[in-house]
Amino acid sequence: MTDHRQRPRRRRRGELEVLVLSALREADGPATAGWVQERLGGGLAYTTVITILTRLLAKGAVTRERSGRSFAWLPASDEAGLAAHRMRRVLDAERDREAVLASFVTGLRPDDERLLRELLGRPRDEGPLGGDHDGED
Repeated sequence: MTDHRQRPRRRRRGELEVLVLSALREADGPATAGWVQERLGGGLAYTTVITILTRLLAKGAVTRERSGRSFAWLPASDEAGLAAHRMRRVLDAERDREAVLASFVTGLRPDDERLLRELLGRPRDEGPLGGDHDGED
């Protein structure tokens, strides 16, 4: 006899992290893992929520503070910050950074390449990406 139950669809990599961060941004302040679990509809196990929050903490995407015997969590970055962190991790794993960056830029759509060039041309004090990019201030 065959079991015909459907398996739940497999989530894309990082999808749960985005959902958890979105829930934290909706909170009025620090939120517990139980609150996040409830906000997401209870479809995730409490331990899964804790695992995701712990991974986000390691990535610098959330912070936590003591709340009784557990923790309350706060977002430290938005979805764009999390995506940027993943991009940096990929870049850091490669030996030839110049080749990776060159390949990335040549693969951009013209509008995205124009935007990146504009961002890189900004002075450092005007916002993201402006000025010298050697990693030292």
